[in-house]
Amino acid sequence: MKTVYSFFLIYCFTISVFASNVDTLVVHSNIMNKDIKNVVITPDNYSKKEKAYAVVYLLHGAGGDYKTWLAKAPKVKAYADLYNVIIVCPDGGKTSWYFDSPVDKTMQYETYISKELILSIDQNYNTIPDIKHRAISGFSMGGHGALYLAFKHPDVWGAAASMSGGVDIRPFPRGWDLSKRLGSYAENPTNWENNTVINLVHLLNGKNLKFLFDCGVDDFFYDSNVRLHKKLIERNIPHDYIERPGGHTNKYWANSIKYHMVFFKDFFN
Repeated sequence: MKTVYSFFLIYCFTISVFASNVDTLVVHSNIMNKDIKNVVITPDNYSKKEKAYAVVYLLHGAGGDYKTWLAKAPKVKAYADLYNVIIVCPDGGKTSWYFDSPVDKTMQYETYISKELILSIDQNYNTIPDIKHRAISGFSMGGHGALYLAFKHPDVWGAAASMSGGVDIRPFPRGWDLSKRLGSYAENPTNWENNTVINLVHLLNGKNLKFLFDCGVDDFFYDSNVRLHKKLIERNIPHDYIERPGGHTNKYWANSIKYHMVFFKDFFN
């Protein structure tokens, strides 16, 4: 018992003394013709010349912005030091859902994040610019976004994760401005079918992408996550799936991100 307690104290002390650096990088999106803010967290030992770093992108949920992760899970700053990685928290718009909207040209966040932001991060920071050292995760809308972008762009991300992700948007035709991004489901069913994660499993070959997703059993997205898990099993697509007690809450996400970072650490190594 004393050994466990001592380890816990050492862990807490270690977390407290980390001194990662938090920057705000403004990136101009050509496709949307606007400047977008992004939080960039670099480890305390960050060097622009001596060492290159792996990068983890964290996507926020609906109604959030580039500062949301720092508010909901402040320890992400410590994880940059603990795992010696750069962490990027993009602003994905309040309800972009991280795809290129076929009906709203001001919402083209798939292109922004998978192309424009990636390029800017690799140009402005000392990164290892390949898929073996680039990962993406997110919660809720951001969980959908992380898997959506990774499934569609295996040449960009080598690892992905989702927590409480809205991996099937079709049951929510009136939710979170989805009809503004895709048109009404009744009139534009193809837009909805083509832009929901659960319908993109056919893009996976079971080899290139390593991914994890989890959801609380009390979450309103729980059913869709279970269905995605079963579909992946049927298609024999390797993945990690976790369900644990909890709902659609900050407490759940602050806990979940710890496991995602360990998953990414193993992938980078």
